[in-house]
Amino acid sequence: MKLSILPPSVNNMTARVFMRAAGLACDEENVFGETRSEAYSAKNPSHLTPQLESDELPKGVLWESCAIMQYLCNLHGLDQLYPTDPQERAMTDSAMFYAVGSLYPPVARATYPALGFPLYPGEVGASDASDAEKEAARQAAEDAIAGPLDVFRAFYIGDNGTIGKNGPNIADIKLASTLEFLNVIDYPLPDWARAYMDRVETALGEAYSEPAGDVRGYIASVKK
Repeated sequence: MKLSILPPSVNNMTARVFMRAAGLACDEENVFGETRSEAYSAKNPSHLTPQLESDELPKGVLWESCAIMQYLCNLHGLDQLYPTDPQERAMTDSAMFYAVGSLYPPVARATYPALGFPLYPGEVGASDASDAEKEAARQAAEDAIAGPLDVFRAFYIGDNGTIGKNGPNIADIKLASTLEFLNVIDYPLPDWARAYMDRVETALGEAYSEPAGDVRGYIASVKK
């Protein structure tokens, strides 16, 4: 298997942490500046990373970090990371999709300007609006993070400490990785969230800290 990545990305970090936590061997290739190339586009018309490349896949490649984790867990029977119990799996899926659909959008809008990442077409930050208007939109997104973030505390994590019943699972990997971007704006994470991130990193060890180091290093470089 080969995993095409952009190391500063938390979505790529998600897949990289997973591969290490799962103990799955793969070659990583940094494809910075290559995702619009003819060769990459021929395999992956979305131009997205992370991209898993394997002869076993119906079309040879798979993108979207959550889909990659789900596929490999199903393929290799990784029940600890993706439970097969229908109720537990439903909560895991719900948490991941909530992270993607409700938490990540305001995180992206709040952090991408500081990270130097392009914002999505149609958004204020990608328009010809004034700097003041763009900053007002960015601040509104930052203010909106608290709501979905607290949903994870109250609903998905609760007293268990992690979304996974017996330790971090793929939803925890997705959530903890996503929260890494908030460091670029010095977002005041609540104590429970910082403790949660520490808990996930401690449980996963170098499987988490090594890919996280690339994200943290990039954040440190843009904050100078």
